[in-house]
Amino acid sequence: MSVTIDNKLNRSNLGLEERLPIKVIQFGEGNFLRAFVDYAIQQLNKSADFNAGVAVVQPIDRGMVDMLNDQDGLYTLFLKGVQKGEEIQTKELITNIVKGINPYADFQQYLDLAKEEELQFIISNTTEAGIAYVESDTMEMQPPSSFPAKLTMLLHKRFQHFNGASDKALTIIPCELINYNSDTLKEIILKYCADWNLEEGFKAWLTEHCSFHNTLVDRIVPGYPKDQIEEYNAQLDYKDNLIVSAETFLLWVIEGGDDLKAKLPFDKTDLDVKIVKDMQPYRTRKVRILNGAHTSMVPFSLLYGNETVKETVDNEFTGAFVNSAIFDEINHVLPMDKAELDSFAEEILDRFRNPFIKHKLADIALNSISKFKVRVLPSLLEYNEKFQKLPAHLTFAFACLIRFYKGEWHGKALPINDSEVIVETFKTIWSNNDYKSVASATLEKTDFWDEDLTKVNNLVETIAVALEEIDANGVEQGLKNFKDKI
Repeated sequence: MSVTIDNKLNRSNLGLEERLPIKVIQFGEGNFLRAFVDYAIQQLNKSADFNAGVAVVQPIDRGMVDMLNDQDGLYTLFLKGVQKGEEIQTKELITNIVKGINPYADFQQYLDLAKEEELQFIISNTTEAGIAYVESDTMEMQPPSSFPAKLTMLLHKRFQHFNGASDKALTIIPCELINYNSDTLKEIILKYCADWNLEEGFKAWLTEHCSFHNTLVDRIVPGYPKDQIEEYNAQLDYKDNLIVSAETFLLWVIEGGDDLKAKLPFDKTDLDVKIVKDMQPYRTRKVRILNGAHTSMVPFSLLYGNETVKETVDNEFTGAFVNSAIFDEINHVLPMDKAELDSFAEEILDRFRNPFIKHKLADIALNSISKFKVRVLPSLLEYNEKFQKLPAHLTFAFACLIRFYKGEWHGKALPINDSEVIVETFKTIWSNNDYKSVASATLEKTDFWDEDLTKVNNLVETIAVALEEIDANGVEQGLKNFKDKI
């Protein structure tokens, strides 16, 4: 049954009123999780009789749970890409989200999820900044601010409700793009156990019966196609306010053994989900090349005047910059076969050029400081250590990032989307227009970079030169002058 364009997209109109049992709690309701994890679970439901419903938890006080509930958890996923030279375009109505919960509006409803009999999995993507320890979080808060603290409370409630039953323990699969994401999450949860004086039995249940799995996720998800929304709506016979677009490519690498393969029978689907003993080779390659290229290009390309990833790689100047950053710098420090790395990078650039995807640079700019620390800074520092000189393109990209956080460019506001603390810190830093002072004040922020970067030989001075060139001559001429000077 279809609905007319005048009717809301909901389960009643589509005859989908039978709800799946909640088997998955998902922290995050954004475009990526809906185009990646929820899609993957739907394929398990279709191909492996997985019978899993998803309860989505909004991890921050501002989010999209209300919009999701307005459509009974339903939305349309459009997949577009090129596979083996053939253009692929498909669409699918995602139907496995059972409910959306905002713990800031109804904390008890959130805690009640712990009582779900068939619950097996916790999955999350709260961005790189999400898996963080916040010392001020307590059990009296409803809710605490951090995702790990919220999760600790939920797990503790489940432990209490089921009296520590081992068969009610959960499989925890975070998808945040930090290395050893589940190990880090588990460490923080155990820290809250100590802070809150939680019982030893709970800690034993966590460590002996719950399982935590490091992951790598890979799919480019531009999200809501607002500039082409009429074209997308024309393909539907209902109005969908949560359309999400993504590329056809999908890779999910999860550390685990045969027990996890039995719990998640992805071998019965066509998806490229790898359950492996060690995901580090996959992770390093992907984060440094794909995500590193994304994060490096965003401030640089926005200051140049581009709006999308495709524009960036297609443009003669910005495309050459991205190529040099990848092939001449990033790939030279990865401990893998150079030919294989270059082949992988070519595939990534083809994905960036996907004619069906309009991936806005402004959308990738979210939490750019934490992203740069994870995705780009290791390549920059390893290149410097290996060759005893700074990589020109990654260093210039770093300067563009610092200039981006000034917040304006040629009288126009830049699309900064980061924590209030970081935004305010840069306002203070940029109140001094001496470029060396700006560089030094930024690089010494150990809470940004986990180390004092002013100790890296010549980095402050080199960033200062780049900042001056960017402001005096723009990105294109500034880069040329910068490379001549260093």
